[in-house]
Amino acid sequence: MTAATSRLAPAVAESLEKWHAMVAEANLAELPAILHSRAVFRSPMAHTPYPGAQAVQLILGTVVKVFEDFNYHRQFADADGHGVVLEFSAKVNGKELKGIDMVRFDEEGKIVDFEVMVRPMSGLQALGDEMGKRLAPYLAAMKGVKA
Repeated sequence: MTAATSRLAPAVAESLEKWHAMVAEANLAELPAILHSRAVFRSPMAHTPYPGAQAVQLILGTVVKVFEDFNYHRQFADADGHGVVLEFSAKVNGKELKGIDMVRFDEEGKIVDFEVMVRPMSGLQALGDEMGKRLAPYLAAMKGVKA
């Protein structure tokens, strides 16, 4: 257990362990078990967030298929034990990128907010283009849904 993990609330640490296992397998079939029904996804490409567990699951389930050579490098925990920042690197269509996932959990260890930031611009553009190809019709419909 890392120092960052030891500061997490027990339910959060358990959910985060499940998250890492799912990502390692590139299979998010068990995501609903750790996802709050009113979760929100904040995209590095979109001005407004995508509300609701269905949108979050669709986006995250797609991005694990889009990323190549995905790897988490570091993890930082919030002082209250309910939030983490996960630093990662990956490739999308040959473009390298680095980023962070900022994930907030509730008292039960359910993800309530998932925000992604990515750099450099060339990597972000490659990610946005590929996600857009795969999800544009679904995300446009979901943006209007209230969480």
